[in-house]
Amino acid sequence: METPKQINLGGFVQVPSVQELAKQMLTEIPPRYSRTDQEPLTNLSGASKIDQTVPVIDLQNLLSEEPEQELERLHSACKEWGFFQVVNHGVDNILLENVKSEVEGFLTLPMKDKKKYEGGDEGFGQQETMESYTSEVSKLAMTLLEMMGTALKTEAGVMTEVFEGGMQSIRMNYYPPCPQPDLVLGVTPHSDFGGLTILLQLNEVEGLQIRNKGEWVTVKPLHNAFIANVGDVMERRASGKNKLNKGEAVSRNNHYPKLDSEIGPLPSMITPETPASFGRVESYGVLLKKLFSQKLNGKSSLDCMRIGEGFESKTLHN
Repeated sequence: METPKQINLGGFVQVPSVQELAKQMLTEIPPRYSRTDQEPLTNLSGASKIDQTVPVIDLQNLLSEEPEQELERLHSACKEWGFFQVVNHGVDNILLENVKSEVEGFLTLPMKDKKKYEGGDEGFGQQETMESYTSEVSKLAMTLLEMMGTALKTEAGVMTEVFEGGMQSIRMNYYPPCPQPDLVLGVTPHSDFGGLTILLQLNEVEGLQIRNKGEWVTVKPLHNAFIANVGDVMERRASGKNKLNKGEAVSRNNHYPKLDSEIGPLPSMITPETPASFGRVESYGVLLKKLFSQKLNGKSSLDCMRIGEGFESKTLHN
């Protein structure tokens, strides 16, 4: 099999450690963190004007002999929300507690000790518990992707084929208490440009908000449940049948297609009644390179590739 062409996706901007800044007990945030360009976060309690709750999907029901009702819930969650919580997911609770303990222990280390674990693009490097965790979450992601395909009534394996042998990344974010929370955001509101993002919160702090029906809705995390976010690639694969939302990121495990995979709508999703919403891109690696050159800005990374928005298929070249 031919080795995929290596693509330079760019680097990372070095910024001061927010955790270290928080130790200084500041009464005002540094100017660089003030987000006056974003809509005011006036609803910090997260109370929505309408009754909205992020859908909860039971994986064991999806894998049962009569999964139809849960498949419909999954389809609705992807189409209407783009987010859902996953319970009874099969990832061992002891492993999850070990992950939480080790991450918390690492985050409390002095910066000079953290520096010992630096490893280039791998951040602070790998731990044995993290390796087991990423392996288990990868299996979960592939199962969820396959179930999404089943909910869309595609043939077995069609939805997951571009993810076999693809990339996976894990990032642990810590958001300390902020003296002026109305002026900052943990991460700019955005959609994820991968296939599927699976989040695990280390505690039940309600720090993640997603936008649905014009309202910011606070996710109330269930203990040891995962929060799944459908990414740009999955909406492209479903030709617009899955809906994306803006969100503020927490700990996340991202799953991406192979770099040399052609990205575009599934043929089975295109009919005279439901024409393609997106064009095709010759490789995911080229698409990533383009996206990394842009700022996080809502859904712009996907919208610019919608048919009718000036996009022509297979026009992105290395």
